[in-house]
Amino acid sequence: MSPWRMERGACPGPEGTVRFSVWAPRARRVDVRLCGEGGRVDQPLEGREGGIFEGVVPWRGAPMDYWFRLDGERDRPDPTSRYQPAGVHGPSRVVDPGAFRWTDAGWQGVETRDLVFYELHVGTFTQAGTFEALIDHLPALRDLGITAVELMPVAEFPGGRNWGYDGVDLYAPHSTYGGPEGLARLVDACHVRGLALFLDVVYNHLGPEGNYLAEFGPYFTDRTLTPWGPAINYDGPDSDEVRRFVVDNALSWITDYHVDGLRLDAVHGIFDRSARHILDEIAEAVHAQAERLGRRIQVIAESDLNDPRLVRPHGCGGYGLDAIWNDDFHHAIHTALTGERDGYYTDFGGTGPVAKALQERFVLDGAHSAYRRRRHGAPAGDVPPDRFVVFAQNHDQVGNRARGDRLSTLVPFEAQKLSAALVLLSPYVPLLFMGEEYGEINPFLYFVSHGDPALVEAVRRGRAQDFRSFRWSGKVPDPQDEATFVRSRLDRSLARKPGHTELLTLHRDLLHLRREEPSLRPGNARVKVECDARAEWIALALSPGEAPDLLALFNLSDVRCEIPIETEGRGTFCLRLCTEDSRYGGRSAPPPARLPAPGGMITAPVPAKSASLYCWEEA
Repeated sequence: MSPWRMERGACPGPEGTVRFSVWAPRARRVDVRLCGEGGRVDQPLEGREGGIFEGVVPWRGAPMDYWFRLDGERDRPDPTSRYQPAGVHGPSRVVDPGAFRWTDAGWQGVETRDLVFYELHVGTFTQAGTFEALIDHLPALRDLGITAVELMPVAEFPGGRNWGYDGVDLYAPHSTYGGPEGLARLVDACHVRGLALFLDVVYNHLGPEGNYLAEFGPYFTDRTLTPWGPAINYDGPDSDEVRRFVVDNALSWITDYHVDGLRLDAVHGIFDRSARHILDEIAEAVHAQAERLGRRIQVIAESDLNDPRLVRPHGCGGYGLDAIWNDDFHHAIHTALTGERDGYYTDFGGTGPVAKALQERFVLDGAHSAYRRRRHGAPAGDVPPDRFVVFAQNHDQVGNRARGDRLSTLVPFEAQKLSAALVLLSPYVPLLFMGEEYGEINPFLYFVSHGDPALVEAVRRGRAQDFRSFRWSGKVPDPQDEATFVRSRLDRSLARKPGHTELLTLHRDLLHLRREEPSLRPGNARVKVECDARAEWIALALSPGEAPDLLALFNLSDVRCEIPIETEGRGTFCLRLCTEDSRYGGRSAPPPARLPAPGGMITAPVPAKSASLYCWEEA
């Protein structure tokens, strides 16, 4: 297998040189404009076949900023810039990716079925809002039971406040977060503490401000529009270099920064009619590089298509991705606990969809969607459960509410605990959103810091339009206002307060059980789900063999219920955890610690709005 190396951009070489290479078929001439203490120096690059311009200049390792000067008129940042110290409109800076001294030589990554994700936004996770500040919190995440930190997009975006999905310099870790050095230090620190680090990357569009790619070449197509702007040109004329630009970006993150995996944003917004889809190409390239590096590296997709092809193997007609986010699981839990039925929630509600999501992966698996007014999705019950990432909250489902409401402000304390159990006792790969573990009450709002007034106004109008299908009242916070960003920061002092402390303890104990009980490891046990939609209970049996090993009982109703259980052998169900235990702030009478099972039908009492986990002991 031939080794991969980056060939575009500023590539430090041997003997004190740096080679510049850029694809710019729309330019007749390209110079590299070097910016140093002695002023600006222009060096012409040699044009080659296919719109490539290249040249070599001396470099002694000192900071060196540069522009690509197009046709002697326009200075533009490098499309593959590794660092934008002055932001999206400033010059690029030469970075040697081999200069960082890594200490993670023994790190091999985390198996997919052992992943427990913690999604966070670097800017609001700490007061400082940097990669460096995040490092101090890694021990707490590890002790909680997290195995993978997932960062919302960190590629350079305009200004200092943004979710990251307006990135325009896809190779450059954001300057205000700490740039390349800061990201490398964070990844290294994660690995030292036994944590994987995943990046959210955006390959369906680029942001509008500071996006100069179209001046270099046909990176975009007007044949297809996404909700966020022109689609990337994956299948039109001159698309080979565009595809290479994206695949190399994925390989750069996992190679130069030792990143353990990528979450591909909204792949339903990637349009590619090529014989080989770009997602297939990304997955194969990343997995091949993972083999060369001797590490486990996963590619995970977000998609609202409910299409199992994304995670089916290449040989079975799939794209070979490692997992997909399962929005249906979230929607089912959210509607069952909140009663909301507006917008896309109209296809969900009650206990039945929760049970179906636990058993069949997707709720809309070819079933009719009232929201879309057509059938949606395809069956995925045969796909291994570790191919699905599930959650009760994430940045989208919280931040794309009009006021950024977290579940902690929408449902009672008991329902928050039930939600945690549904996610963490599910047969899938779980994800927590920052602050969820202790019931953060500060909102997570949508925020930007654009420099273009017209763009700011367009963002405001767009946000208002997004909420038309929901009956959310009140004024939408201004995305451009810095106060909106500040309000979205975590308040960790809550974790020491009554109710929040108990919720944190519950999350820690549930994650401890996931490590301790083999049947809770995705794919280790057969899954059988029983449900009574009218009585609002669900029984989830996990069986590595013929007999159930674990039995999770969920009561979504507001009254205590009796759940019938069919037993075949003789033994006892022993209580391992109940969300209404006093340890977790419970106020109801606890369920029995032991349920004798002489064979046949027994009943298990379960407190209102609670979950209980039993393990089976043979007689």
